Amino acid sequence: MSYALTTLWYERQRFLPAVLAVAFSALLIALQCGLLLGLFSITSIPIDESRGDVWVGHPQVPSVDLGRPIPEAWQAYIAALPEVERTEPFLEGFGYWVKPTGGGELCLVIGTALGPDSLGPVKQLTTEHRTLLYEPGTVVVDEGEFSRLGVEKIGDTAEVLGKRVRIVGTVNGLRSLAGPYVFCSLDTARSILSSTPPEQATFLLAKCYDKADAPKVVEKLKIYDKKLAAYTQEGFSVQSRLHWLLKTKAGIALGLAALLGLLVGAVVTSQTLYSATVASLKEYAVLRALGIPRWRMRMMVMSQAFWVGVSGIAVAIPAIFLLAELGTEVGAKVLLPWQLLAGAAGITMIMAVLSGVLALRSLRHIEPVTLLR
Repeated sequence: MSYALTTLWYERQRFLPAVLAVAFSALLIALQCGLLLGLFSITSIPIDESRGDVWVGHPQVPSVDLGRPIPEAWQAYIAALPEVERTEPFLEGFGYWVKPTGGGELCLVIGTALGPDSLGPVKQLTTEHRTLLYEPGTVVVDEGEFSRLGVEKIGDTAEVLGKRVRIVGTVNGLRSLAGPYVFCSLDTARSILSSTPPEQATFLLAKCYDKADAPKVVEKLKIYDKKLAAYTQEGFSVQSRLHWLLKTKAGIALGLAALLGLLVGAVVTSQTLYSATVASLKEYAVLRALGIPRWRMRMMVMSQAFWVGVSGIAVAIPAIFLLAELGTEVGAKVLLPWQLLAGAAGITMIMAVLSGVLALRSLRHIEPVTLLR
């Protein structure tokens, strides 16, 4: 092990490309997957930013943006459970936003209760926002969606499904993947989404006395599986993301791009480390002439591959966080949970070690006689 490290340091110019290849591979894997996670986390914003512990919807709903109406009266099924503190309706639906400048844009109208302890509103809606939204026809949108919606400032007006709306506030960090989110009160949402009967909602939200009891509530509601489907907040969030990732062309394309990044990193790492080993054939021939057994040389190659992997990951980690921060600055959401970083490091180490195994091919025919050529 110490000899392998000494060799790496002495021949650092030769092995530097291999270290950089490993670093590039780890960087590519982490950022591709981080961008993928960040992009599809947008699809579950209404779930993640709400306060509902349990989400109840139609049995055939695959994600939060594809909800179907269910009777509000079904709140009685949920409220009857001893773990549930309170329930409330959540209304949403796609609409066509007619821009003041002409043209239109698909948007997702989200109507919720507006009380201080309400479950449906996203956490970014302040007390001032909620007060303003009590006025009929008022909405709040993400400031970054102004160009898509064809508006310039708070106070501008537009039409959604033939209903006039006025922007009374903005939030940040809630840009949508499909259509811009349009947040409003339940009454405003009902007037816009007039095709939804007044006694129905898209989802029913429940707050538990203890959030840890949410899985119990979901389990108990399974007796009504022909009428409704219940999910914990986290479970419904994951289901919505997986739907976009696995069932849509955009998700499949991005997933293939991440896989391609992994394959490119593997090939570059393998070939670079193999070339570095081949360049050292004369040194290995000298070791063979000195009576060093082949298995010891193989162990040295594997040790070098291991330390090249460790060095590459050490170089990649600060670069990953730096590029993720730069991506956030330009509006690209990059999620880097520790599980992703650990997975990227693990995959990179496996590729580095496998590259070392492939490099062992060059040792099969090493003989001292090669020094005379």
